[in-house]
Amino acid sequence: MTAQQLKNSILQMAVQGKLVPQDPNDEPASVLLERIRAEKEQLIKEKKIKREKNPSVIFKGTDNTPYEKIGDEVRSLADEVPFDIPDSWEWVRLIDVCEYIQRGKSPKYSPIKKYPVVAQKCNQWSGFSIEKAQFIEPDSLSSYGPERLLQDNDLMWNSTGLGTLGRMAIYKTAANPYELAVADSHVTVIRPLKQFVLPEYLYYYFANPTVQSVIEDQADGTTKQKELATATIKAYLTPIPPLDEQRRILTKLSEVLPVVKSYGAVYGETVAMQDAFPERLKKSILQEAVQGKLVPQDPSDEPAEALLERIRAEKQRLINEGKIKKDKHESAIFRRDNSHYEKRGSEEVCIDDEIPFEIPDGWAWCRLGSILEKLTDGTHSTPKYTDSGVPFISVKDVSSGVLSFDSAKHISESEHRELYKRCDPKRGDILLTKVGTTGIPVIVDTDEEFSLFVSVAQLRFSHSLLDENYLLLLIQSPLVQQQCTEHTRGVGNKNWVMRDIANTLVAIPPLAEQKKIVAFYTSITPLIRSVGTV
Repeated sequence: MTAQQLKNSILQMAVQGKLVPQDPNDEPASVLLERIRAEKEQLIKEKKIKREKNPSVIFKGTDNTPYEKIGDEVRSLADEVPFDIPDSWEWVRLIDVCEYIQRGKSPKYSPIKKYPVVAQKCNQWSGFSIEKAQFIEPDSLSSYGPERLLQDNDLMWNSTGLGTLGRMAIYKTAANPYELAVADSHVTVIRPLKQFVLPEYLYYYFANPTVQSVIEDQADGTTKQKELATATIKAYLTPIPPLDEQRRILTKLSEVLPVVKSYGAVYGETVAMQDAFPERLKKSILQEAVQGKLVPQDPSDEPAEALLERIRAEKQRLINEGKIKKDKHESAIFRRDNSHYEKRGSEEVCIDDEIPFEIPDGWAWCRLGSILEKLTDGTHSTPKYTDSGVPFISVKDVSSGVLSFDSAKHISESEHRELYKRCDPKRGDILLTKVGTTGIPVIVDTDEEFSLFVSVAQLRFSHSLLDENYLLLLIQSPLVQQQCTEHTRGVGNKNWVMRDIANTLVAIPPLAEQKKIVAFYTSITPLIRSVGTV
């Protein structure tokens, strides 16, 4: 999947109401449209705009499908709407939410650089560029009505010509060093009622594949002279969310699209690079996650330092009860004088050179071993295999990222019982490959008992204090994977030894934020997977 295809998928989700959740407290779009109609009536009364001929009202019928009323005529739009939208959204004709939609004028050009005219080449998907504009004859400005002078956040839609038809940009007065600007006849100016409908939302709607893929079909004329008529643009079916949801959509797009841009910057030159990209994209997102850049921080969350204190207290309780052994090299990382220090026993050392990046306030650095109640690996001796019995799991049974018993060997119940005294994987534990193929984590999702070989480590932690899915993402992130690579020993049969696993530096967010990170990552996982299907 190209960066554009990925962007298209995201934009399609956005305009279908699938990118952000609906909020029942939002003012529904139906009420928003009533306010828009009232505003337009006022503008008509003030003679600032003209009343449209044959205005339409789109509504939802008793069969829950859209209908349109024009005058006394009512007709179904079920076959015309391109997709379903949430209940709080409404379909409209574009003109219903705009105060002005009109082609620009054919200009009389001049070498005098005073009044630029926005042409098709100024409107690129990469943004608006006034540098590519020519200029009108200054004396001809008087022939332009005030409505034709471009306003901040007007939409400019290329309306003619194969290859440029359908391209859109948002006019920004800040990007124009001249006094004003107008549009030429190949560009349609769309001026929404900006206090009700955000121009950026409309921009992303018209940029999405639902619109762009049929632009040529909507146009008239010969192949090279295809034109998108003003009447067609005015009548374009447009989904309108509640105003607050429009804002949430734009906020989410501002978070996600830079990731897509980063993806595009490194997108492969070869099919091999394309095949590898889902994993690259996943790593990029995981790195954002462990740096605190994937979801916003909430200052009301219990800080990670307090969480780590509760983890230490829980481990001490288990030590006192004789359920786990005390770690003689227990680590505690803290900040002092704007530096990072680590205390093991009575010794304190500065570890600033180990800290790879800054983390948000409320997060904390620690060693992986310090947040685990149990860290061990499977038996170091090869058992006696049997035709049936208890599954004996080695690295090959988890290296796919899923715990599989399909090709697992078996050992006797008696040998399993002996091995299970030291290494007893249970539901919710994390298995971690450490020999051969290293650094792959898997959550145990079964109550079936099994034993482990030395090639797999067992990680156990308090599920009330740490989110197992966040730990899974954390281990998969470049932060941990790089340490795994650096500390894996050997050439042929590589080994990530237990003390190095325990010493792995990790970033821990508040528990509430761990859950938010997991929820957001889970929501975009289908998108990540889809990258590799194209």
